[in-house]
Amino acid sequence: MSGASMPSARRRLGDFGEAAAVAHMQKQGYRLLVRNWRCPLGEIDLVAQQDDQVVFVEVRTRRGSNAVAPEESVTPTKQQRLIALAYAYLEAHELPDSTPWRIDVIAVIIGSNGHIARLTHLPTAVEE
Repeated sequence: MSGASMPSARRRLGDFGEAAAVAHMQKQGYRLLVRNWRCPLGEIDLVAQQDDQVVFVEVRTRRGSNAVAPEESVTPTKQQRLIALAYAYLEAHELPDSTPWRIDVIAVIIGSNGHIARLTHLPTAVEE
């Protein structure tokens, strides 16, 4: 099998973090709408719904307890892209301008044992 078809360690780590984030959100009563929504601007990790609000979620996963806090990797540039992606999603789905929405960050740290050491959900982590 060629190396190109094997998912990278980084991709597997990201998928693991996203799966943990989905499980967390579903336990909190969110309804997952889509995972890895892509458009020309980029990708939104998760799109969920809480009551009547659309929730865009950036999942950041790191391995190891001495890792920089994953949520700190959401730079101002990344925040601007997330806002642009949120608008692109709303437009692509023809949702009315009045649709309430927010951008959350879920930070996941995987311990050396391969289990989740910390999962932090930061609602409205990115604001316009």
